[in-house]
Amino acid sequence: MAGKTLSLLPPLLLATAGLAGLLLLCVPTRDVREPPALKYGIVFDAGSSHTSMFIYKWPADKENDTGIVGQHSSCDVQGGGISSYEDNPLKAGQSLVECLEQALREVPSERHSGTPLYLGATAGMRLLNLTNPEASARVLAAVTRTLTQYPFDFRGARILSGQDEGVFGWVTANYLLENFIKYGWVGRWFRPRKGTLGAMDLGGASTQITFETTKPAEDPANEVYLQLYGQHYRVYTHSFLCYGRDQVVQRLLASALQTQGSHPCWPQGYSTQVLLGNVYRSPCTWAQRPQDFNSSARVTVQGTGDPELCRGLVLGLFNFSSCRFSRCSFDGVFQPPVAGNFIAFSAFYYTVDFLRTVMGLPTATLRQLDTAAVTICNQTWAELQARAPEHKVRLADYCAGAMFVHQLLSRGYGFDERAISGVAFQKKAADTAVGWALGYMLNLTNMIPADPPGLRKGTAFSSWVVLLLLFAALLLAALVLLLRRLRSAKAQNII
Repeated sequence: MAGKTLSLLPPLLLATAGLAGLLLLCVPTRDVREPPALKYGIVFDAGSSHTSMFIYKWPADKENDTGIVGQHSSCDVQGGGISSYEDNPLKAGQSLVECLEQALREVPSERHSGTPLYLGATAGMRLLNLTNPEASARVLAAVTRTLTQYPFDFRGARILSGQDEGVFGWVTANYLLENFIKYGWVGRWFRPRKGTLGAMDLGGASTQITFETTKPAEDPANEVYLQLYGQHYRVYTHSFLCYGRDQVVQRLLASALQTQGSHPCWPQGYSTQVLLGNVYRSPCTWAQRPQDFNSSARVTVQGTGDPELCRGLVLGLFNFSSCRFSRCSFDGVFQPPVAGNFIAFSAFYYTVDFLRTVMGLPTATLRQLDTAAVTICNQTWAELQARAPEHKVRLADYCAGAMFVHQLLSRGYGFDERAISGVAFQKKAADTAVGWALGYMLNLTNMIPADPPGLRKGTAFSSWVVLLLLFAALLLAALVLLLRRLRSAKAQNII
């Protein structure tokens, strides 16, 4: 009798499963949105000293008309910036090939034709366009020919304005630090209540300062309105051409040749031959060019390592004498008072990082930064070489760079001891390099149409809960029935 009862178990469970299946057919379904495929974008950052390629990716649907963009990978182009190929434009295009081949491998082949490709050139090309517009056009034409040979959706190679460079750097920094939008733990995007932070970029040929303001700018040329993720921002920005690190070094050298005969910002014991044609080739040094100089002449310049004379030379780069607005930074440019926190990147970071990590000097305050600059200017060439042999390429210019960063922040932009405490010198934010390229990509995603997400049939979560409860109840009822039959069988056997 017990064996007969146990033999009823498989049919009973089959019946329970069958009933659950019938219930499943009766549960209403709904359309479920599947995550869309990824889209890709490629930006070449053609700076004054070098070019970098960045590959970005984002979901094909968007959040309030701005893509949720992340960096996929990057590639450093070998050689100098594209402006350095003014005498051989063909090489400017050829220099990009290695990174383009990397992009071919890393962007899925089915996405090649829909991947926008841009090249943005900054202050190096702005300077070349001032001195030789025909050469500038030839360089852009050469890189365009190379870029159009690849299966990507090439959207153009152009020279960015200083305003673009500053604003897109600000967008990049605040995006990476999640000041515009943040993905919450509940699986939804939301806008943080914290404000934005300012951005300061020190490149090879220009420097930019950008921060959000509440009042209209006295000079409309320094004001930009942005809309990102459904929010509006009023931003102050200005780019100072000829105040990038490389151009500052050239301007200081030209001043030293003009007034000193030796170089107070170079370390004592350092000397080198200087080709005058290279010193006065840039429009940033034209005003210091002697009337009858020989461009092919070479002059030997000795370093004297004099901090006070170097500080005076650096201050001579700035013009504080005239301002037609209520307040100015320098060179007659309007600037409201700096407010809030800032991130300082590019050569700001490299200069301060050298002082901190290589020289072991504190730089948290303006006083400490000034002391650090004086300390490095007092180092002899032999002492610097012994301390930092791996930095030999730029080693002689760190005194000038440190003096310039201190004077630019304190005298130029008007940071006091309280305000400087809110400045973070960083190379990256959220493990991504800070620069204008990501902000540029974020802005351009507004012009890329969103793909409709795919649909599939799915069951609502509440329906699944009800179904599981019913299945569990049926299974429990089957087990109870089975136990009763077993007890009944045992009782009959005893009798």
